[in-house]
Order: sequence, then C-alpha cells, then structure tokens
Amino acid sequence: MPPAIALAFCALFGLCVGSFLNVVIGRLPAGGSIVHPGSSCPRCGNPIAWYDNLPVLSFLLLHARCRSCQNPISWRYPMVEILCGILFALAYLRFGPSLQLASAFVLLSSLVAITVIDLDHQIIPDVLSLPGVALGLLLSLAPGTIGWRASVLGVLVGAGVFLVIIVASSLVLGQPGMGGGDVKLGAMLGAFLGWKLALLSVLISVLVGGPLAGALLATGRKGRKDPIPFGPFLAVGGAVSLFCGDAALDWYFAQFLD
Repeated sequence: MPPAIALAFCALFGLCVGSFLNVVIGRLPAGGSIVHPGSSCPRCGNPIAWYDNLPVLSFLLLHARCRSCQNPISWRYPMVEILCGILFALAYLRFGPSLQLASAFVLLSSLVAITVIDLDHQIIPDVLSLPGVALGLLLSLAPGTIGWRASVLGVLVGAGVFLVIIVASSLVLGQPGMGGGDVKLGAMLGAFLGWKLALLSVLISVLVGGPLAGALLATGRKGRKDPIPFGPFLAVGGAVSLFCGDAALDWYFAQFLD
C-alpha cells in the first residue's frame, strides 16, 4: 500500500476509533454498556441513524444539532474524533506498518478516553487502566516491540513512582498526594513504553501539570483543597514519550558523552 494511502487510512481509522471512544467516555463512568443499546441522543433519547453517526462529517452536516430534537451536539464529540485521527496518523509516521504501530494505537486510544473521563469525573476507570497493563505486557511479547523484560520493569517503575509519592505524602501531609488511578495509569504506561519512557512520562507530566496547577491556584479558579486531575497530564507525558521519548533520551545522554 502506498504510504500516502496508508497514512490516510490510519487517520480515517482514528476518526472511527474516536467515535467509539465517545461512547466509552459517555457510558463507562455511569456503569453503562458500551455495546448495547445503540447510539442515541443524550437529550431526547432518540436513536441515532448510521448516516447521522459518521465521524465529524455528520456533526458538520447536522450543523451541530440533533436531527430529532434540535438540541446542540457537544463539540467534544468531533474534537475526540479529530484528536484520534491526528494521533493515529502521527503514529503511522513514527512507526510505519509494524507491531509497534498496533501497540501505539491501543495506548493512544486508552489515553484519550482516560483524559476526557478524568477531566469530567476525576476518576481513571480500572476497566481501562488494568486491561491496558495486561495488553501492554502481552504486546511486549511480540517481536519488534520493547520486550517483556522492559515491559515488566516498566510496570514496576511506573506504578512504584506513584506508590512512593502516596506513602511519602501520607506520612508528611497526612493525606495521599495521588490517587490509586494514577498508580495504575503509571503501570499501564510502563507496560507499553518501558521503565525509561515511563519515568520520562512522569517528568513531562510534572513539567506540564505543575505550572498549570499553580496558575489555577493563583487565579482562584481552584482552591488548595480542590482536586486537580493528574491523569490528563500523565497522558500527555505518555503520548509525548511515545513519539519523541527515545530521541529525547538519546540527545540528553549524548550531552554527557561528548
């Protein structure tokens, strides 16, 4: 398959996966099935026909309104679809047709769903993170991936970092500084990326999340006791590490060898 067609196919596949992730994001926190019933308008409850459920295109053709009740459709739906399309295309450019590409698709899909759910509900569902750990370990057995030893060590390191933070903050501050969901998300990143990139993911998440959290506190949009979800920052760190982590680490260690 010509590279340009393969790239377009990956982007289109990402749009379709993003459409499915919208179902996951909407139903999973409430304990609903992601299989049955079919898609319906969250306002009027009327079923959505297949031609009104095309990624992005239907949103534009319907002028962002439900065909049945004319209530507005949230911009979250096309945003998730477009984000997945872009990420899948970037994954193809990074890994090409390989088993690593399939692994990247699974990881990126999980990170998108976790990010939106954590922003909306301040939870990271175990039903996403724990199977993610298992899938990362399973995929690491395939040739051309990071290997099972790196994956297992990544799980231990990715989870261990947050366990240390939880124990230390509980002893010093009297309350855990992180939630259990962050521990499992760290383990999932380690399973897919290995221990080095898992640590880099944590570092990036702190560099991104720390200043933003400080700005929210300084502007009064968040109080000291208000929860600030860390999962989205960790997801950003994981995605950046997936695409650029190896090159960044090679550049960093080269500074000490020159």
